Amino acid sequence: MKNIGFIGVGLMGYGIARNLLKHNNKLFVIANKNRKPIDDIISHGATEVLDIEEFASKHLDVMFMCVTNTEIAKSISEKISKLLNKKTLIIDITTHSKNGSIEVEAIFQSNNINYVECPVMGGPVQAEEGILGGIVGASDYNFKIAEPYLKFFCKEYFHFGPVGMGAKSKLLNNFLSLGNAALVNHLAISAREIGLDLRKVFDVAKLGSGNSAALNRVFGNLLKGDFTGFKFTASNSVKDLTYIQDLLKDFPEAEKIAEINKKYFQKAVDDGYGENFISELINKK
Repeated sequence: MKNIGFIGVGLMGYGIARNLLKHNNKLFVIANKNRKPIDDIISHGATEVLDIEEFASKHLDVMFMCVTNTEIAKSISEKISKLLNKKTLIIDITTHSKNGSIEVEAIFQSNNINYVECPVMGGPVQAEEGILGGIVGASDYNFKIAEPYLKFFCKEYFHFGPVGMGAKSKLLNNFLSLGNAALVNHLAISAREIGLDLRKVFDVAKLGSGNSAALNRVFGNLLKGDFTGFKFTASNSVKDLTYIQDLLKDFPEAEKIAEINKKYFQKAVDDGYGENFISELINKK
């Protein structure tokens, strides 16, 4: 049994936290803006701390962070790095800007705390099932320390090199997945307006090279009247594509594609659909 702290028990963090509990670890969580996943994870055996300072007394072996963006992660890191035992390992699930994880690691290094970045591929369903794909940036030493914890919630994980390489790989993968998701949305909307049978459109698409996880997530649900198949919000898509544009600024053709997709999601945010899942944008008025 290990003592584990967790900051960011939200849409993705909840499933990861549940798997940490399933492997008989002692889990300490702190509330965020959404109370529901906190109450639920407590009902499964987690212990709530009322403020960040309380983590200092929990003798943590590892602290997970799974927050919205780099700026929030840096703000939390400035506080928590001064409180934790020097033997505590940080595992950061946050999707960072291209240099965000490097900046966060520097904060922890200044307090002699080891840091691993592990953004993940997969959604909330895969998080709960413990079959995420981990994208790791860390020293070889820290990677070895982190491995037993990664096995709790990852089907596979890949060590890309030092901190920073994980963030860059994650952004490139999100460039692909968000681009695919936008294309699937445009496919569904256009097919519906033309008057095509969406079931047949889906069946044909699956037979071609356009088949993808995004296609199956979106269509597999919307054909049943459920538009929540792709559980990633428009506002998060804008954030990630902003990071992706910065990463691709030396590759103008790729950066232009990121810009076009960002404009699609930005319009949804501007129209009041920022907290809607990508697949729900198909049905927006």
